[in-house]
Amino acid sequence: MKTRILTLVVLFIVATVTTAFAQDKKINVEKSSINWTGYKVTGQHEGTIDFKEGTLNFKNGKLVGGTFIIDMTTINTIDLSGDSKKSLDGHLKSDDFFDTTKYPEAVLKFRKVVETDDNLYRVAANLTIKGNTSPITFDIELEEDIAEAGLKIDRTKFGIKYKSASFIDGLKDKAIKDEFDLNVTLKF
Repeated sequence: MKTRILTLVVLFIVATVTTAFAQDKKINVEKSSINWTGYKVTGQHEGTIDFKEGTLNFKNGKLVGGTFIIDMTTINTIDLSGDSKKSLDGHLKSDDFFDTTKYPEAVLKFRKVVETDDNLYRVAANLTIKGNTSPITFDIELEEDIAEAGLKIDRTKFGIKYKSASFIDGLKDKAIKDEFDLNVTLKF
C-alpha cells in the first residue's frame, strides 16, 4: 500500500514538473499569415492562404515542435483583380493544382527541431498537400510572441505537375516553376 501511494506521489510530481516546463502555444489565426509567391517563366503571382489552426510546442522555453492546418479553400491571389483574379483563384483551387474541394486542408507537422542560434531553429517537418506527404526543411526565427519562416515548396512532390517543365516538354514560356515560396508569420 505504501509503495502504491509513493508511486502515485512520484507520478504526480513528475507530471507537475513536466507540465511546468512544457508549453503549447496556439497561434492567433486572424493575426498570423501565409503569403505565397508562385513563379512562371514570364513572371510571378502572389497571394495569401489562411491558417485553420496551429500550435507551437515549447519545452524549457525552447521550440520543440509544432502542428499547423492550412485552409486551402482560402487561396487568394493579391496581384490581380477582376476576372483575372477570379480565374487564377479558381484554377489554383481546381484539380490542376490544389483540388480544394477534395483536399480542403494541408497539414504541416514538425518532426525534428534543432536550435542553431539564439531563437533560430532548423525544422524538419512533414507537409501534406493533396493527400501526399513529403519532408521539408526550413528555418524559423522566434521573437517574443512572433515566429517567422520562409519555406520553399516543390509542388511536384505533392502530385501537382500542371505545366511543369520537369514533366512536360516544349512548354517554353508557358512553363510554371516547380517551386513556390511561402513566407509565414505566426502570432501566438
